[in-house]
Amino acid sequence: MQSHTEIIKLMGNRFEFTACHRDESLCKESVIAAIQEVRRIEKLMTTYSEDSYTAQINQHAGLVPVIVPEELAQLIVRSKKISQLTDGAFDISYGSIDKDYWNFNTKMESLPDPKTAQMATQLVNYQNILVDETLSTVFLKKKGMRIGFGGIGKGYAADMAKKVMKNMGIENGVVNASGDLTAWGQQANGRPWTIGIANPNFKNKIIGKFEINGSVATSGDYEKYVIIDGKRYSHTINPVIGMPAEGLKSVTIIAPFAELCDALTTPVIVLGVDAGLHLINQIKGVEAIVIDIDDKMYCTKNIKIS
Repeated sequence: MQSHTEIIKLMGNRFEFTACHRDESLCKESVIAAIQEVRRIEKLMTTYSEDSYTAQINQHAGLVPVIVPEELAQLIVRSKKISQLTDGAFDISYGSIDKDYWNFNTKMESLPDPKTAQMATQLVNYQNILVDETLSTVFLKKKGMRIGFGGIGKGYAADMAKKVMKNMGIENGVVNASGDLTAWGQQANGRPWTIGIANPNFKNKIIGKFEINGSVATSGDYEKYVIIDGKRYSHTINPVIGMPAEGLKSVTIIAPFAELCDALTTPVIVLGVDAGLHLINQIKGVEAIVIDIDDKMYCTKNIKIS
């Protein structure tokens, strides 16, 4: 079996595509098609272009509904369902949070006080995102509201790229969207795809591995953070209170679809070990591995790590 891999920056992140098939030219063609698919999705949901449907939804917040492609409307419907499932710990209207308070770079030297942070979240409420599935419209009820797909978009793009490749006859492959990964079939050498869990203290080292034929996403406070008064604060903001989520260093979610994996990492980080694992244990076909601030690892029922 032949194998072809390409690494490219898409959606502001590192994407890696691997196709395995006896026909090497088909491998290359499928990867090209997958890249084109991710670019299409990026144009659909980016907030960096005033022409995108997402930008138009935000621009017309509190004014009028915006007609969008059914694909985008359904992604927002699924996002709202995850918000309901997690009691708002996942919320695509997080884009409404005032970015003046949260800029995770070297210039950030202090946290906003809790009252100010709470005020910054006043427009964050998934219940104020109204989707008319019949008309395929999206309306943000309050002026100033903004949606963004940073917590689900890469996973969705990975799933769609996989779909394109499989439809072209690629029965073995991987799409890795900066840690939001989906794998199917097997490697070119016939072995199963294997995923390593990064050590949150030394991200180039792994603390365990497992075989994967499905999807996985990992999010950790080592990816983007700020240190204030000797304490590390994660870039993951609790959308309910507007402050950084605390207690966990890393969350890995395993599920059939990368979109779901991507979307569930944030709420588990926000909810913490007990509530986070309880949530995942209620969802059929989904597993989680979490590492707390004391470097202790916790897993859901069916996880086996070597």
